[in-house]
Amino acid sequence: MTSSQTLYHQLEAMRPALLRFALLQLRNDTLAEDAVQDALLAILEKPENFAGQSSLRTYVIGILKYKIIDCLRASSKEKQLQVEDDESEADLIDSLFTADGHTQERPRAWGDPDATLEQKDFFKVMEICLEKLPEKTARVFMMREWLELDTEEICKELALTTSNVWVVLYRARLRLRECLDLNWFGKQA
Repeated sequence: MTSSQTLYHQLEAMRPALLRFALLQLRNDTLAEDAVQDALLAILEKPENFAGQSSLRTYVIGILKYKIIDCLRASSKEKQLQVEDDESEADLIDSLFTADGHTQERPRAWGDPDATLEQKDFFKVMEICLEKLPEKTARVFMMREWLELDTEEICKELALTTSNVWVVLYRARLRLRECLDLNWFGKQA
């Protein structure tokens, strides 16, 4: 088997995970498929650009991140109406804190974060937790933490205020922490 055939098979094996990642951010099957196809095509057209300084998966995800950002910027010209779903979360957030502002429960010990991040299963659970978030909340979180967009770019992209972005990020982190405590770290306790 030639090295180009090996690369092709490796990319083909990664494709479902890449598609899930793109779909989670873009929330559109067609756009997600296009972003993944563009990323894979870029690698196949110039395989010599992969220098091997990181894993192939890291390299592919890096390219996919930029393809997703391109899709988001292109779609920002189109305005979509979204129902605000944050109002129903107020009671949930209030229930996590005492009257003096401290959390009801201290978070469980999460062990060694670096070792945990290396485990494939963690990302599967994290993906499930992200899918449970309201669409806007998950999108803002992914734009900030995975695509590494700054607050101004997110505000411009989604027509949100800075304070709204920070509130959405805060709520996303709270819900993700709770989901991970229950579904991942709780298993190891």
